[in-house]
Amino acid sequence: MLTHTAYGDSRLSFWLRVREFAVPPSMIETATARRAVGDWAGACAAAGIDVDLNPRSVALTYGRELAAQVRADLRHLAPDLLRWHLPRIAPDGLLRPGLTLSLARYGAVGRAGPVHLVVRTPPAWADAGQRFSLALWGGSRTEAGDRRHPHPRPSRRFRLDLHRHLWDARRTDELRTRSGADRTADGPPLPDTDLLEKVPRRHGRRCAVDRWAAEAEILLRDQGRSTGPVAVRFGARQRLVLHLVTDDRGLGPPTVRIAASPEGDASALPVLPDAATWVPPDLELLRAGAIEVERLHPLVASALVPDHSPAGPARIADRAGQPRLVECRGARHRIGLVDGVLAPLDHDPAELRREELLVALTGTPLPCLQAIDEAHRHPECLTDVRERLDHGDIAGALAVVEGLLGPDAVLRDGALRDELEAAARRRITYGLFRAGMIGPGPGHIGLYEERRRPVVGGTRTRHATFT
Repeated sequence: MLTHTAYGDSRLSFWLRVREFAVPPSMIETATARRAVGDWAGACAAAGIDVDLNPRSVALTYGRELAAQVRADLRHLAPDLLRWHLPRIAPDGLLRPGLTLSLARYGAVGRAGPVHLVVRTPPAWADAGQRFSLALWGGSRTEAGDRRHPHPRPSRRFRLDLHRHLWDARRTDELRTRSGADRTADGPPLPDTDLLEKVPRRHGRRCAVDRWAAEAEILLRDQGRSTGPVAVRFGARQRLVLHLVTDDRGLGPPTVRIAASPEGDASALPVLPDAATWVPPDLELLRAGAIEVERLHPLVASALVPDHSPAGPARIADRAGQPRLVECRGARHRIGLVDGVLAPLDHDPAELRREELLVALTGTPLPCLQAIDEAHRHPECLTDVRERLDHGDIAGALAVVEGLLGPDAVLRDGALRDELEAAARRRITYGLFRAGMIGPGPGHIGLYEERRRPVVGGTRTRHATFT
């Protein structure tokens, strides 16, 4: 298989896993319902977002006019859509850690500079359930959250204030145009061949080269300019400097060309946001036929495929709690839920008591009892449970466990119990980080060492990225 094909398949598989686990349908449904009735704080809570701002305090600190703008944005914030579009890293598809990302920028207050509505993701060692926070960043003003966070200043590369359609429910229709999904044969011309040849492909991800001119124009206009150089970053050591040029007669669309720039000036150039650099993953999945429209976020689906009519919730037969067959001493026996716990159905109580005594004396248990023990310690659904826990879908993970073992089951020692306990410990770490009761990293306290351990069946490489 060719290298770029292998990377492409890997990338599609990566985003399919993200779309399956990162923003579960129950989260979207609950957050949407609360947002529809004006409960923006409840919608944030449903989407796993901690709110570190109070609109009343904002008015006292920054003035009523700015507070009114913040309230308007919060009322139309779709937190589940925001989670859907935040930058993620390989191999697990988790949120990029230690990031401060600007959602909106408001006017300057005094000499402090502009005020930003920001999202902050915790550092990797304090991550628990993929929770993140919503706050205001006021330039030179120092808040408690600024002191706790490793990178409190809004990122120049990862920003959504110029891409409000990725979180603002009023602007979601713009996604079709801004993603390039509506491009036709008579649309804006593609960039010159020299530029296309210099654009790298990282893990099979395609750059949105045909949108760069329009996006660079938006970026420069935000800075009060109509033309000029723009830096495009593909990673830590990959960068292009482009120059936006316009037709002198004003008859054609703006175009970008590769520009030479002194090495010392490159870091000071405006950076094309990451959301404008790449083709959105949902569009790639749709074009590859790797995902059905119904599996996308409803606001994303309506923007990318406006002619698609929702088919309604799919009815899938619920197999939770149904008896399963086990080959037991030459016969096919059933195990299933009895009084809220997983138990053998084809063995009488006297036989089970004898088998329990035999096991206590280091004997070999019945295959039915072995299957139940294996379900408690290392079930087939362990990968599914681990993915849900990693992405913060605690309710979904517990539903899978209860469907397998029953709601009254007592977990035995094993990989399943280890995963659930590790998730609980990570939640404690996150709470201590939020409260400012833990230092800059987990190395000083033994309780937090487990976050750095390898996970059974995979690794925790947190620096590789597809975004």
